[in-house]
Amino acid sequence: MKQVSIIGAGSWGTALAVLLGNNGHEVTIWSHDLHEVEMLRDKREQQEKLPDVKLPDNVNVTSDLEESLTGKDVIVMAVPSPVVRSVAKQMSPFIPDGQVIVNVAKGIEDGTYMTLSAIIEEEIPNAEVCVLSGPSHAEEVGRGIPTTVVVGSKKQDIAEMLQDVFMNQVFRVYTNPDIIGIELGGALKNVIALAAGTTDGLGYGDNTKAALMTRGIAELTRLGVALGGKPETFSGLTGIGDLIVTCTSVHSRNRKAGYLIGKGMTADEAMKEVKMVVEGVYSAKAALGLARKYNVSVPIVEAVNKVLFEDADPREEVSSLLLRERRKEHNNLKWEE
Repeated sequence: MKQVSIIGAGSWGTALAVLLGNNGHEVTIWSHDLHEVEMLRDKREQQEKLPDVKLPDNVNVTSDLEESLTGKDVIVMAVPSPVVRSVAKQMSPFIPDGQVIVNVAKGIEDGTYMTLSAIIEEEIPNAEVCVLSGPSHAEEVGRGIPTTVVVGSKKQDIAEMLQDVFMNQVFRVYTNPDIIGIELGGALKNVIALAAGTTDGLGYGDNTKAALMTRGIAELTRLGVALGGKPETFSGLTGIGDLIVTCTSVHSRNRKAGYLIGKGMTADEAMKEVKMVVEGVYSAKAALGLARKYNVSVPIVEAVNKVLFEDADPREEVSSLLLRERRKEHNNLKWEE
């Protein structure tokens, strides 16, 4: 049994609390929102974001950050990507040397272009920062629907410890040392999911979505490898796997926001309608900045940015993608002489 703290009481943090509590660990959830804390304590469920999923008895809830971080074997960071830096800064004074912190949020910081684990390492340099990612909607994990994810760590023994902490008969965990690849796959697929949702909103079909997903993974891989990720990672759970679920699921907030944009809403209107943080909107600008910095071709990411921030017509952007200069599908495949 481990002492585990979950920082953040949204849908994903709550789902992981249920998972880890059912695994027999002593779990503490922290939230700065007193209304959220009271709701979780009294109702034993996140009624607003994960209704009808009850917290086990061994899950405690607190608004005291120091209390939530003291004497823990594992700390899970489950706050939205835009506040990872500010929350990590608040946590820093209470973190002992060698503390294992697992980031489960997905995103890239606008302006610095840093991954979330890099932000946590910068703010809490004495911690062992790891990541957990993959095709894993909170709505399904909280209800015990079979799910598979990957945990990334620089150290094999820590990765295998976390594998044991999280894994059970409905939640299978693989290990991978490629932290940057895992994080980039998890963050950048949200941008492609916005595009996929937009085509749904426009009334296009499965052919269009399949094209976006396939060429989208090509963009993610090109950019991820340029930033130091491994190609194998993008063909795995946090690349293709996460892309599939985020582009197709009714639970996907990124797909839903894209769908609303395709129906005529602005990005701001769509985010308000979704009522949760739409990570892809924040990651889109950073992804384009990284692509330009490393001279990587990302036409879908460029189109998403035009729609989000330049009021471009989504239909025109789809046409421009289709009418680009002709090219090979794979540059490394050779023709017969």
